[in-house]
Order: sequence, then C-alpha cells, then structure tokens
Amino acid sequence: MLKPLGNRVVVEPLKEEVKGGIILPETADKEKAEKGKIIACGPGKLMDNGQRAPLEVKVGDTVMFKKYSPDEIKVEGKEYLVLEESDIMGIIE
Repeated sequence: MLKPLGNRVVVEPLKEEVKGGIILPETADKEKAEKGKIIACGPGKLMDNGQRAPLEVKVGDTVMFKKYSPDEIKVEGKEYLVLEESDIMGIIE
C-alpha cells in the first residue's frame, strides 16, 4: 500500500448512489468523487520548530473534499486519491 508523507492522506473514493428515476448524463460517472474513506494518513505537517502538527483526520474517517484537489493514483489496479488535509472540508459522521 501507499504510505503518504507530511499532511497528505490516501482516500478511497465513494460513489454516490442514485435512487429514483433520475437519468444522469454520461459525464456524471467521469466526475471525481467528492466523498471518500481515508485508508492511510501521513505523520502530519513538519513545522519550522521541527515538530509535527498532527492531522485532524484518521484512518476510517469518511470525508468530503474539494472536487478537483486530489491526485489520482492506481495501486494494484485499484483507484485511490491523494490529497492534503487542507483540501478536506469536513468529516461525515
């Protein structure tokens, strides 16, 4: 698995489930996910004094993040997203 550095996290994107009779255009599936589950966290941002600022999120959290901020990667054929903690808007409880 990929181990993120600094204040980065690895997220498994969650697909939105569409219910009802709404027909989505073909491009809807090609949009990046806005929700995901954190599967790996870096150690935190290294501050000027040499200490690390701990992350506010943890492995297992489901988060919402800025739509176009993550970098897409594939590990063993599975798609993941890597983003900085500052791009996370909140934890979904």
